[in-house]
Amino acid sequence: MAVTFTPYLGVKMLRDVPPEQRHSHEGIYQTPLYQRLRTVVAWCVTHRKTVVAGTVGLLVISAIGMAKVVPKQFFPSSDRTEVLVSVYLPQGTSVRVTDQTVRRLEAILAPMPEVKTLSAYVGAGAPRFFISANPEPPNPAFGKLIVVAHDEAARDRIIATLEEHIRSGEFAEARIRVARLLYGPPVAWPVQFRVFGPDPVQLRAIGYRVREIMAANPHVVDAHLEWDERVPVLALRTDPDRLRLMGLTPQDVAQQLQTLLEGAPVTQLRVGNRTVELTARGALQGGRVSADTLGALEVLNRDGRKIPVAQLGTLEVRYEEPVIKRYNREPFVAVQAEVRGAQPNDVTAAVWQALAPLRAELPEGYRVAIGGSVEQSEKANLSIQKLQPLMVAAMLVFIMLQMRSFAGTFMVVATAPLGLIGAVLALLVFWQPFGFVALLGLTGLAGILMRNTLILTQQVADNFEAGMAPFEGVVEAAVQRARPVVLTALAAVLAFVPLTHDSFWGPLAYVLIGGVAVGTAITLLFVPALYALWFRIRPSAPAC
Repeated sequence: MAVTFTPYLGVKMLRDVPPEQRHSHEGIYQTPLYQRLRTVVAWCVTHRKTVVAGTVGLLVISAIGMAKVVPKQFFPSSDRTEVLVSVYLPQGTSVRVTDQTVRRLEAILAPMPEVKTLSAYVGAGAPRFFISANPEPPNPAFGKLIVVAHDEAARDRIIATLEEHIRSGEFAEARIRVARLLYGPPVAWPVQFRVFGPDPVQLRAIGYRVREIMAANPHVVDAHLEWDERVPVLALRTDPDRLRLMGLTPQDVAQQLQTLLEGAPVTQLRVGNRTVELTARGALQGGRVSADTLGALEVLNRDGRKIPVAQLGTLEVRYEEPVIKRYNREPFVAVQAEVRGAQPNDVTAAVWQALAPLRAELPEGYRVAIGGSVEQSEKANLSIQKLQPLMVAAMLVFIMLQMRSFAGTFMVVATAPLGLIGAVLALLVFWQPFGFVALLGLTGLAGILMRNTLILTQQVADNFEAGMAPFEGVVEAAVQRARPVVLTALAAVLAFVPLTHDSFWGPLAYVLIGGVAVGTAITLLFVPALYALWFRIRPSAPAC
């Protein structure tokens, strides 16, 4: 059965078109537009080495631009209307002092007309209400406020007002962090470096040096150590032999002091359908403990005699580490900061390079590692790379089944990275960052361009089977397939335009728009030139 020509799908086999219909379909490609396209493609095929070299050069420049110029990010900021206000006071601060600071912030926020709802949490973080909002662990020196604004403009005004109060020095006793929600996995601080080592004092000393180098970066704001201050504690230094003569053991003294000072559970009470522990503790005036009040406390020995604490040993003030954090069971201190005017990944890379001299002279057993957004980015990329080899293998199998030659498979795969040229151009023109979402778009872009190459190379094979000379067959294939390839690319570009205004999908949309538009144009010129270079096709070559 004869195959008819459908203009919107391209040219079928010329030998399968009835003679009476050939004149009508051949006339489509005789218009001035197609004639100019034929001239351009013929020039590219004639100067194939120049075209291939130029395309490879553009690809190299784009790769360098992606690595050096395009801003990097992990996940974009959320468009939700919540404002997160974190209050960090020095370690060892009483929860009452933390509550006073939080109430002062509430007094500023509550009268603002932009505030829709306001919640405050003292001594711990807020419950998880968003995937990227990690609840902070219990800490008397920490407070959290969740402010919900009416809209995004109101949210920005709330942030500006709070930052103005903070800059004026109203909360000099605390570190106040005002932030928005972020998409993606939780990241406590965008820029973070972990200093590992066995000695907390040495860790703190190295952390100070890391903090100074971080603070020298103009885009780093509020560089600080995650745990820094040592807190004073009252310690009772005892002699075990002396305690034994008094009829006590160190465990007896510790348990009784725990009950007197902090309290100990003695029983449980039933309140409705809940069980509540009843805790007994000693009554201290104002809840404060000093050397005099602690020395006046009395403990019971095994004979039931009361012995003042002052007779048990010597009371002294010591300074201890309130927090020692571990990562994979190894002690570390995190040096972290906020970012302004740049992307966290770019700032982290710049600071990491500046830390090179310090890292080279660290003592044995100490090292510095990257955390923050860069660490989470690497974890997210690894989740893609786990299945990527399998998908690449499956893709190559399908391409081989279609092309049935290693040369054809090579030409199809060679066009996969060409989308990077247009993607980098679009990201730079619209100054969009490249992150995890944009990486997904770049991965899908490779498939779109390889599909266009498959269509084009198949048309070349069809032209050869129809009896065309090699040079004319390659040129005419690009001309014949230009319309369906360009129209599908244009449809894809227009489909992604609405996503450019979305805060989450915006970078992906720009990558696909630039990659499809520029990549399609390059493919129509690069593939014929590569085909002619690979098979050594010249204008004067005889017909097959």
